[in-house]
Amino acid sequence: MSKIDRRTFLKQARAILCLAGGSMLLPPRIWADKVKPDIAVVNGEIEQAVKKAVQILGGMARFVKPGSRVVIKPNMSFDTGPERASNTHPLVVKTLAQMCMDSGAERVLVLDNPLRPAERCIENSGIGEACESVKRGIVRTFTDSSRFEEVKIRNGKTLKKTEVMKEVLNSDVLIAAPVAKTHSGAGVSLSMKGMMGLIYNRGIMHRLDLHESIVDLASLLTPQLTLIDASRVLSSGGPGGPGKVLTPGNIIASTDMVAADAYTVSAFQWYGGRYDPDQIKHIRLAHRRKIGRMDIENLNINKTSV
Repeated sequence: MSKIDRRTFLKQARAILCLAGGSMLLPPRIWADKVKPDIAVVNGEIEQAVKKAVQILGGMARFVKPGSRVVIKPNMSFDTGPERASNTHPLVVKTLAQMCMDSGAERVLVLDNPLRPAERCIENSGIGEACESVKRGIVRTFTDSSRFEEVKIRNGKTLKKTEVMKEVLNSDVLIAAPVAKTHSGAGVSLSMKGMMGLIYNRGIMHRLDLHESIVDLASLLTPQLTLIDASRVLSSGGPGGPGKVLTPGNIIASTDMVAADAYTVSAFQWYGGRYDPDQIKHIRLAHRRKIGRMDIENLNINKTSV
């Protein structure tokens, strides 16, 4: 091989290495920054923490495209204020709604099928007033059967079919925004349990195997983004309280609702004690059925503060 040919060969070899294995040449920190974490945990003031958590996952534009029809599902079932921690904090819902609008959403709806009188829940939770500054009339509650449509649940174990809000079925993006709280029947009420607020007859799930039916429903209603409000945690007395309220000031976000729920279980005290995710039956079942992952020790978790 001539000297010129050898020089050309070496240049080409270096180019191929840069293209095929360039990541190996980058400093580890720079390469790590390019990988989106599985879970973002942000501590701090609520609005900034919500924005930061979504930013860490890639920004709201990753989930909401121009023209998207978005449904945000908070906890809004009780006619009590934020201090009780039975509902999602109004600032969490407002911030998410504004971020969706800023990303070009055609429609944003904040929906729930409440357990208490609807108007009182919207007013006393503070969610209705908070979201008025984003767009009037986006916070709604549906309790009339005509607003729901029956859907079969493929591979449902106990819940074979259910009636889902038509607005949810006609949406492009579903965002789960539950508050972190205990539940007398399910152990905890987080993103998977919260999907019960989008169906007409939630009572039947209590008459079936509640945990298995929660997983059935999660297989049908799987949000693109889950953001758990752990600014306050109702660690006993849930779902409606009163109970012991912790104030860790955290926002937990993930594209995997099971992982978000699993991390939340591991992060706080519940009923005065500590629990592993697999001790919550519906989280364990969801992991087994590959709806999401509870093995948080193997996930990439980004923790920060604002």
